[in-house]
Amino acid sequence: MSEAYITRIAKFLPNESVSNEEMEEYLGYINGKPSKSKAIVLRNNGIKNRYYALRKDGTPTHTNAEMAALAIKDLFKNNPAEIGEMDLLSCATSSPDQLMPSHGSMVHGHLPEAASIEVVSPSGVCCAGMHAFKYAYMSVKLGEKEKAVACASERLSTVLRSDQFEDEIQQLTRLEKNPFLAFEKDFLRWMLSDGAGAFLVESAPNKEGISLKIDWIEGCSYANEVEACMYMGADKLEDGTLVSYKDFTAEEIQERSVLSIKQDVKLLGEKIVKLGFAKLKDILVKKGVTIDDVSYFLPHLSSYFFEAKIDEFFKENGMPIPKEKWYTNLVTKGNVGAASIYMMLEEVFNSGALKKGEKILLAVPESSRFSYMFCLLTVC
Repeated sequence: MSEAYITRIAKFLPNESVSNEEMEEYLGYINGKPSKSKAIVLRNNGIKNRYYALRKDGTPTHTNAEMAALAIKDLFKNNPAEIGEMDLLSCATSSPDQLMPSHGSMVHGHLPEAASIEVVSPSGVCCAGMHAFKYAYMSVKLGEKEKAVACASERLSTVLRSDQFEDEIQQLTRLEKNPFLAFEKDFLRWMLSDGAGAFLVESAPNKEGISLKIDWIEGCSYANEVEACMYMGADKLEDGTLVSYKDFTAEEIQERSVLSIKQDVKLLGEKIVKLGFAKLKDILVKKGVTIDDVSYFLPHLSSYFFEAKIDEFFKENGMPIPKEKWYTNLVTKGNVGAASIYMMLEEVFNSGALKKGEKILLAVPESSRFSYMFCLLTVC
């Protein structure tokens, strides 16, 4: 088999950075009042800035597909004609602009310079970006493709705006009797950000500068053991099952905020760290890799609240990673879902700090129904 290398990484961030103090100017005030949970959530997640693909009046500035295409074009900024040599486009998101056509097809539609090529659209949540990356990696490693692009992007700001919640918030009596329900639906408004990232995966490393050899990509799901934790387009029943938006009337969809994104915060705290990072320990043993081999650890975090939990788990399991090896940009970019790991790696890759022979460990937990993806890269 061929080897596969990340040879270029690019990102696209829409508009200007939005501070904590400005968030409700973009997302709006529910029932005309500042959020009660905002300060609590921001204190725990540690995010200071994020990006929205909209203006303060709610007008969108970019579609999801447009942001993905702009990140991809940036991969080829030094030679725009080279985009015609791309032979695979693998695009992931948890927030497509439409149910059909596929997200990847829509991104391809924004790339008229590209050829007629294979396009795939892995779906899911945070792990979807890694699934897109693995498809590109496998295609190159099998020798079927020479210049594959993996991309991940998110545009969730429009569904976080207050006007998406107003009808339900009018039912103040019901919400005041169940403040946890209100918190679940308000929680993610202060966590999520918009943007896109892209990798160019090739069968040979760069002749000049660095590349990242892809040693392996491994994943696992615990959906067979645990109920859904984060969901959208469905309502969760007391027994943990989800009812699809297709099974509600239009009135029920509006009343129950079925199309809002929600998170079971209690379940998240109980499961997210101990399930996936136990699996990482098994993977490292199977691959013959120790934590001492790792120079950089890039964990996708939805909140800095989980940083200490992961660190504690590593120490308890005899695999401590010194904090100087950790890298995350959550504080400045926010949680960009499937695109977060692309943006973190882009900053490290283009920092000028990497040395040949160093190893980078990527870890992407997904709370949607507890899936995890891990990857080891070697600087070459």
